[in-house]
Amino acid sequence: MKRPLADEIRPKTLDEVVGQRHLLAPGAILRRLIESGTDANMVFYGPPGTGKTTIANIVAEKTNKTLYRLNATTASLQDVKDIMADADTLLAPGGILLYLDEIQYFNKKQQQSLLEFMENGKLTLIASTTENPYFYVYSALLSRSTVFEFKAVTPAEAEAAVLRALQMMRARSELPLEWEEGVPLQIATACGGDVRKAINAVELLCSTAEVKKGTLTLTSGDAVQVSQRSAMRYDRDGDAHYDILSALQKSIRGSDPDAAVHYLGRLLEAGDLLSPCRRLLVIAAEDVGLAYPMAIAITKACVDAALQLGLPEARLPLAEAAVLLATAPKSNTAHNAIIAAMSDLKAGKIGDIPRCLQNVHADTTGFDNRQHYLYPHDFPDRWVEQQYLPDTLKGTKYYEWGENKTEQAAKAYWEKIKGRKL
Repeated sequence: MKRPLADEIRPKTLDEVVGQRHLLAPGAILRRLIESGTDANMVFYGPPGTGKTTIANIVAEKTNKTLYRLNATTASLQDVKDIMADADTLLAPGGILLYLDEIQYFNKKQQQSLLEFMENGKLTLIASTTENPYFYVYSALLSRSTVFEFKAVTPAEAEAAVLRALQMMRARSELPLEWEEGVPLQIATACGGDVRKAINAVELLCSTAEVKKGTLTLTSGDAVQVSQRSAMRYDRDGDAHYDILSALQKSIRGSDPDAAVHYLGRLLEAGDLLSPCRRLLVIAAEDVGLAYPMAIAITKACVDAALQLGLPEARLPLAEAAVLLATAPKSNTAHNAIIAAMSDLKAGKIGDIPRCLQNVHADTTGFDNRQHYLYPHDFPDRWVEQQYLPDTLKGTKYYEWGENKTEQAAKAYWEKIKGRKL
């Protein structure tokens, strides 16, 4: 059976690994751990195709341990027990290194079962996950492991791997193999930081290349077809989804319309319509707020239009909303006010509602049927001073005026009406 090119070209030494210089450069902590032959338990966290499995192979070789691989999407606790049966036998004379891929798919009980084998020293665990391990990996297991975060490989770094793959395909090709200038970087850029994806693209491109004058020629056009959309890394339930939403909101909060439409486009390109609709409404209230109160009404209209139109036309009203919010003045005063008020509530600062604000039906019982409520519309300028907060919170200030024109105009109006500073 023919081995996949990505497996055949897999690096055998740390120097051959592309990317992850923050972990593998001379003097970096992970490199020192590996070169010292440590048998420390580790969790590798990062996107696919960034070298996690490759480095696990190198660790196994350095520690003279027998490497076993399991994928938590299909493995069971019995699989782990079957592997541990080889401990202290001729099948694993130097001990066992278990590489457990996608550990987030093991439930808490399954993860807890690994602790027994880790504690007695018969098992060294390297677990990998594409999700945040602090959310998905059992805390007791994390406390016995060192977490290393892998980063998406840059196009410049991935290009080196693409060139190695092309040279290997050229060496085993029966016909001369050539490629247009820029093809390696094009593939490396389109892979979205996933080296495995880039190598697979090379293999597919070479297997479908046209013969021109006795030579296999890889063209930019074919490279585009093979690698199209491959740079999109998106999982609606994964970290990438929330990273893009976070970037969208922070770009709008930072008043950058270009970045805002970029991240909006990434969501829409992945076919996700509901998430940006919801997030744009949140941004209108949280980040633009009272600086431009109409922003939420306009955003709601854009969202309604987008949901009625569906993709691809939905991109137009949503882009209008994103640009409007990014270029609008900003205020988070209402956001801060409700957060402060709810913080007091959680701390138990509640108190009785003042008598004058209680429902009228409460006045029909009890000894005092006088509510003493002052109806503001009966007074000049529709305002009269009276206490609204409970006695325990009397005088508390949650809302602070923003510096924008809208809130300053409201402040000036109420200072004039109330005859004092607020």
